[in-house]
Amino acid sequence: MTPLKPYLIRSIYEWIIDNDCTPHLLVDATHKKAVLPMQFVEDGKIVLNIRPAAVDALSLGNEEIEFNARFSGRPMHILAPMKAVLAIYAKESGKGMVFDAENVDENDYDDVPPDDTPPTRPTLRVVK
Repeated sequence: MTPLKPYLIRSIYEWIIDNDCTPHLLVDATHKKAVLPMQFVEDGKIVLNIRPAAVDALSLGNEEIEFNARFSGRPMHILAPMKAVLAIYAKESGKGMVFDAENVDENDYDDVPPDDTPPTRPTLRVVK
């Protein structure tokens, strides 16, 4: 059987567009086959706005998502392998779908040693 994830992404994308919201993709930028603007990557992940007005030639395929977009005024062809897509959601409501890691192939990722810095303590504030 074909994977379910691409079908879910396409249907959630259509649902977000039909509700006049902005579809965003959360992508794992450490995937070897991903072609992404690395200057916007934070903690190994990037959020991409895939609203029709923001992208050109959007293709939500079964193996990858690709499109053309501008980042800091510079055109770029984006390629996000389906295995690297972590979530699709509406910017305005946060509603969408988060995906579990699926059949992770270690050959798809760079061998990056873990960061040895100790975790920082969370900061809390009182909201009244």
